[in-house]
Amino acid sequence: DTITIPRDEYDRLVGLAEDAEDMRAIESFKVSLANGEEELLPSKFVDRMLDSENLITLWREHRGLSKVDLAKNAGIHRVNLQKIESGERGPSVDTLKKLADALGVKMDDLI
Repeated sequence: DTITIPRDEYDRLVGLAEDAEDMRAIESFKVSLANGEEELLPSKFVDRMLDSENLITLWREHRGLSKVDLAKNAGIHRVNLQKIESGERGPSVDTLKKLADALGVKMDDLI
Protein backbone atom coordinates (compact mmCIF):
# COMPACT_ATOMS: atom_id res chain seq x y z
CA ASP A 1 0.00 0.00 0.00
CA THR A 2 1.14 3.51 -0.78
CA ILE A 3 -0.04 6.76 0.73
CA THR A 4 0.75 10.14 -0.75
CA ILE A 5 0.89 13.20 1.49
CA PRO A 6 2.15 16.72 0.93
CA ARG A 7 5.86 17.27 1.67
CA ASP A 8 5.04 19.78 4.41
CA GLU A 9 2.92 17.19 6.21
CA TYR A 10 5.66 14.56 5.83
CA ASP A 11 8.29 16.95 7.26
CA ARG A 12 5.96 17.80 10.14
CA LEU A 13 5.44 14.10 10.98
CA VAL A 14 9.16 13.37 10.81
CA GLY A 15 9.80 16.31 13.14
CA LEU A 16 7.21 15.04 15.61
CA ALA A 17 8.77 11.57 15.57
CA GLU A 18 12.23 13.03 16.19
CA ASP A 19 10.87 15.21 19.01
CA ALA A 20 9.26 12.17 20.65
CA GLU A 21 12.54 10.26 20.42
CA ASP A 22 14.42 13.19 21.97
CA MET A 23 11.89 13.43 24.79
CA ARG A 24 12.29 9.74 25.61
CA ALA A 25 16.06 10.22 25.76
CA ILE A 26 15.72 13.27 28.00
CA GLU A 27 13.09 11.79 30.31
CA SER A 28 15.14 8.79 31.35
CA PHE A 29 18.64 7.47 31.74
CA LYS A 30 19.47 3.78 31.58
CA VAL A 31 21.84 2.22 34.11
CA SER A 32 22.98 -1.39 34.47
CA LEU A 33 22.24 -2.77 37.92
CA ALA A 34 24.33 -5.17 39.99
CA ASN A 35 22.05 -8.07 39.00
CA GLY A 36 22.69 -7.43 35.30
CA GLU A 37 19.30 -5.88 34.62
CA GLU A 38 18.89 -2.35 33.31
CA GLU A 39 16.87 0.36 35.01
CA LEU A 40 15.57 3.59 33.54
CA LEU A 41 16.14 6.53 35.82
CA PRO A 42 13.83 9.56 35.78
CA SER A 43 15.21 12.82 34.47
CA LYS A 44 14.94 14.39 37.94
CA PHE A 45 17.36 11.76 39.26
CA VAL A 46 19.79 12.46 36.43
CA ASP A 47 19.49 16.23 36.93
CA ARG A 48 20.28 15.86 40.63
CA MET A 49 23.16 13.54 39.80
CA LEU A 50 24.56 16.13 37.36
CA ASP A 51 24.21 18.74 40.12
CA SER A 52 26.69 16.61 42.12
CA GLU A 53 24.26 15.54 44.82
CA ASN A 54 25.36 12.62 46.98
CA LEU A 55 24.78 9.46 44.94
CA ILE A 56 24.03 7.32 47.98
CA THR A 57 21.30 9.77 48.99
CA LEU A 58 19.90 9.82 45.44
CA TRP A 59 19.74 6.03 45.21
CA ARG A 60 18.32 5.72 48.72
CA GLU A 61 15.54 8.19 47.92
CA HIS A 62 14.96 6.60 44.51
CA ARG A 63 14.50 3.25 46.25
CA GLY A 64 12.09 4.84 48.75
CA LEU A 65 14.24 4.02 51.75
CA SER A 66 14.74 6.04 54.89
CA LYS A 67 18.25 6.43 56.28
CA VAL A 68 17.35 4.03 59.06
CA ASP A 69 16.10 1.42 56.58
CA LEU A 70 19.16 1.67 54.35
CA ALA A 71 21.54 1.53 57.30
CA LYS A 72 19.74 -1.53 58.64
CA ASN A 73 19.67 -3.27 55.23
CA ALA A 74 23.38 -2.53 54.73
CA GLY A 75 24.32 -3.58 58.26
CA ILE A 76 25.88 -0.25 59.18
CA HIS A 77 25.07 2.28 61.88
CA ARG A 78 22.64 5.01 60.88
CA VAL A 79 25.00 7.71 62.22
CA ASN A 80 27.69 6.37 59.89
CA LEU A 81 25.28 6.66 56.96
CA GLN A 82 24.33 10.20 58.01
CA LYS A 83 28.01 11.23 58.00
CA ILE A 84 28.56 9.63 54.60
CA GLU A 85 25.50 11.27 53.04
CA SER A 86 26.36 14.68 54.50
CA GLY A 87 29.91 14.43 53.12
CA GLU A 88 31.40 14.61 56.60
CA ARG A 89 33.30 11.41 55.84
CA GLY A 90 33.71 9.02 52.96
CA PRO A 91 32.69 5.38 53.11
CA SER A 92 35.24 2.60 53.39
CA VAL A 93 35.33 0.14 50.50
CA ASP A 94 33.58 -2.42 52.71
CA THR A 95 30.82 0.04 53.65
CA LEU A 96 30.44 1.14 50.02
CA LYS A 97 30.00 -2.51 48.99
CA LYS A 98 27.36 -3.04 51.70
CA LEU A 99 25.47 0.08 50.60
CA ALA A 100 25.64 -0.90 46.93
CA ASP A 101 24.31 -4.37 47.74
CA ALA A 102 21.50 -2.93 49.86
CA LEU A 103 20.55 -0.54 47.05
CA GLY A 104 20.87 -3.16 44.30
CA VAL A 105 23.45 -1.16 42.35
CA LYS A 106 27.11 -1.47 41.45
CA MET A 107 29.67 0.21 43.66
CA ASP A 108 30.62 2.42 40.69
CA ASP A 109 27.09 3.86 40.75
CA LEU A 110 27.77 5.30 44.21
CA ILE A 111 31.06 7.06 43.49
